[in-house]
Amino acid sequence: MLKSYLWFALFAILLFPGGVHGQISDGVVRLAVSNDQGGPYADIGGQGSVLAARLAVEDFGGSVLSAKIEILDADNQNKPDIASAIAREWIDVRGVDAIFDGGASSTSLAIQQIVTDKKRLFFATGPATPDLSGKSCSPYGFAWVTSTYALAKGTGSAVVAQGGDSWFFITADYNFGYALEADTSAFVKAAGGKALGSVRTPLNTPDFASALLQAQASGAKVIGLANTGTDLTNSVKQATEFGITAHGQKVAALLATIAEVHALGLDLAQGLIFTDPFYWDRDDISRAFAKRFMERRNGRAPTSVQAGTYSAVTAYLKAVQVAGTDDADKVRVQLMKARFTDPLVHDGWIRSDQRLMKEMLLVQVKTPQESKYPWDYEKILSVIPAELAWNPLSESACPLAKK
Repeated sequence: MLKSYLWFALFAILLFPGGVHGQISDGVVRLAVSNDQGGPYADIGGQGSVLAARLAVEDFGGSVLSAKIEILDADNQNKPDIASAIAREWIDVRGVDAIFDGGASSTSLAIQQIVTDKKRLFFATGPATPDLSGKSCSPYGFAWVTSTYALAKGTGSAVVAQGGDSWFFITADYNFGYALEADTSAFVKAAGGKALGSVRTPLNTPDFASALLQAQASGAKVIGLANTGTDLTNSVKQATEFGITAHGQKVAALLATIAEVHALGLDLAQGLIFTDPFYWDRDDISRAFAKRFMERRNGRAPTSVQAGTYSAVTAYLKAVQVAGTDDADKVRVQLMKARFTDPLVHDGWIRSDQRLMKEMLLVQVKTPQESKYPWDYEKILSVIPAELAWNPLSESACPLAKK
């Protein structure tokens, strides 16, 4: 543990110019994880994100600037009003300095508004809405892991290149789903394909029969699933049960994680192509983190959201150490100067629109025969450089963007 702490302290000094002495506002650095802990996104973030935050704190030695680090967590139930109330209570009553994950896009946007008003920091590791670094950007919020733009560009372009040039979308009926459908449609059309239509489905619905029948009737070569979590696994399972994929239509998972692949099993998931911000078995750094995570998580591999929470907590604590304070404005300055390398990020940086710039992975789910050990599910088809993965800064709707 001591070696881990010294390692992080050394790299904090190298990555963040400045000092390492100062004051913590109330003598404790309080971090909080807000996400879905019992609903459709619980396996993606949930208690796994809380564990990831704890691992980051442990690696930092449990304290920063001689102040104890505490972690709080709560289930926001994917409801913006609940997420807002929790964030407000955390800051006003509990003295929370930074919030992580956020869960769904709608709850994350609500949290970002609270931290902006209260001048605390929010690291959005859970959501994919582009608005967090777009029209709703804030100097106190960081879009850390993914966005619908990066997901759509990687997967949409790749599937069209394989001949999937006509699409019908089954779309989660809220902000995230709309953005994912719109972004994917744009890349499909740019690659020479076409979108034939879409149908919207409620969050956490158990029945996709009507939506799948509409998709089948469209005659589209590809059914684009603009959903995730249990909605994604249910729609893929039901597409197989109805014989849709057996008759030539492909299913494209537009936001999948290793949690959905595991829930589906390789027999159903094999061959799926999707864009993943993180894969646990990519290199020695990711494997070392995953090994510790899996030992504490009943053998489950970390998702991109959970690895993102570890990354964001680590980055925050390093910035506090170098800023010499937990003052949000001073910590933010250090974050905007830094370069990041950890299990999620390979030499990343934060752009002026508050987007963490990192490379993305285009992956394909292995066949059962290709998988050699537990959670050996993905093969990396290509690495998409940060400069190509994310929307050009010149197109950003963020008022903070330096274009």
